[in-house]
Amino acid sequence: MDWVESAGGPLLAAPATQLARWEGATDDEDDDAPVETWGDYGRACAVDGYIGLVGIGGAQGLVLGDEPATTTYLPEERLFLRWAAAESETELVHAAREAVRGVEWEEELDWDVDGAVVLFDSAWPGATPEPGNHLKIDLAPGRYRVRAAHTRDDRNWMILVQLQPVP
Repeated sequence: MDWVESAGGPLLAAPATQLARWEGATDDEDDDAPVETWGDYGRACAVDGYIGLVGIGGAQGLVLGDEPATTTYLPEERLFLRWAAAESETELVHAAREAVRGVEWEEELDWDVDGAVVLFDSAWPGATPEPGNHLKIDLAPGRYRVRAAHTRDDRNWMILVQLQPVP
């Protein structure tokens, strides 16, 4: 299973058609300046909560915020699985598939996509995402209801972000 990691900031699921428009972090960012002034990366960092949207060209990217959790995508469940704590990948994936059936969703938003998206560390420019640390996700064009929740069982803690097509 492929996982995407962050160097400390949020992950971004950006439309593949708009990747070149995401500039990521710039060299001239001032650590003392408000994060909202840090360009594209700052806009992603400004998202409050588990999920949020940022404009990229004429489209929107989905920010996976809150904490820099290692993340994968389970296509059958249309689920971003964010690893907060677990002893093994196998246990975590199994726990996520069980949890998604009855979890109480904490946040929701609607997201319009034009097709495939690429998940990567938002600090990187979209034209050149970090080699070996990004994931292409094939989505049908359309509107999705995005739901997010933090959940855990005795051994696994995770953040779930599910995409549901809106008819």
